[in-house]
Amino acid sequence: MPRLAIDSHYLTDQLKALLAIASPTGYTDTVVRHVAKELERLGLKVELTRRGAISALRQGSRRASARAVVSHLDTLGAQVKRLKENGRVELVPIGNWSARFAEGARAQVFSDKGIYRGTILPLKASGHTFNDEIDTLPIGWQYVELRIDALSRDERELAKLGIEVGDTVAIDPQPEFLDNGYIVSRHLDDKAGVAVMLAAIEAMEREGASTPVDIHWLFTIAEEVGVGAASILTPDVASMLAIDNGTTAPGQNSSEFGVTVAMADQTGPFDFHLTKKLVRLCVEEDIRYQKDVFRYYRSDSASAIEAGHDVRTALITFGVDASHGYERIHIHALRSLAELVTAYVTSPVEIERDRNLHAGLKGFTRQPNDEAKQDFSEDSEPAE
Repeated sequence: MPRLAIDSHYLTDQLKALLAIASPTGYTDTVVRHVAKELERLGLKVELTRRGAISALRQGSRRASARAVVSHLDTLGAQVKRLKENGRVELVPIGNWSARFAEGARAQVFSDKGIYRGTILPLKASGHTFNDEIDTLPIGWQYVELRIDALSRDERELAKLGIEVGDTVAIDPQPEFLDNGYIVSRHLDDKAGVAVMLAAIEAMEREGASTPVDIHWLFTIAEEVGVGAASILTPDVASMLAIDNGTTAPGQNSSEFGVTVAMADQTGPFDFHLTKKLVRLCVEEDIRYQKDVFRYYRSDSASAIEAGHDVRTALITFGVDASHGYERIHIHALRSLAELVTAYVTSPVEIERDRNLHAGLKGFTRQPNDEAKQDFSEDSEPAE
């Protein structure tokens, strides 16, 4: 079956709804409930792990050699490190992100007494008080603090509000969906990936698409702290396709348009055969694509491999500018990703041997090992 038509309005509506739900790592129950209910509405059977990672099964023609598609629900955030004598709060980050992007952010603190609003500010925030020192203050989490929008003039009043060390702090996404297709927001990593998966499922259900094997749609809850898909995979899954962001920074080959196929991340190359298949599907289905290598990046795939799962993994990404900051993407990339996902999950199984956990050499894959043919004739010489 060729790629399916993706409902872009459904995709963006889901992304807007996801961005409206705060879900820093460790505080994901609400977004898990939202996504689980949407999956059930689409007709899938949903199961949750003890901590809330989602597995939604869509049955195929057979169970053996199942496929998985994964994205993560958790985002960056912060925690209360210390109640300060000036009535403000010292923070530590959840996930790896710069205090440079935290400065000026609106945020909410989840305390036992309820949610408080606040702003993350540099220690020297007022030019009327500190003059040029506001521009010479170093960058770092020890140089910012959270100002709570409640009566909190000292440590005692902070404690009276019910704010405690360890409370979770969620950062406002401040999303903008522009008419030209650009989307600017915090936390597009990886709520855009979740929206892509939902849009692919919606297209498959709408078109009644069949798949050759079972498809496990996985949504993890701790990717930003390195856990990811480590505990949610089952032995019948032979290949897993992760969806996440690809950085469009200088020196990278990612793009905000089309699909960026990751060839490797900091943990090493992705599966040769699965990655080749995804590129071939892009060519066959006329889906724009480019390849990239990420040196300071890991995804759900890395956590699965490191946990000992014998599964082929690949990573497809939407190009994002200023990752882990004020991120920007384009709807073209999200739609392209959803198209590739539908093409992949409906495509024939090519490595039949993968239905077995262990097997002999028969049917094992081959990688090209022939010397490249070169034309040394005079006609092949480049023009002067």
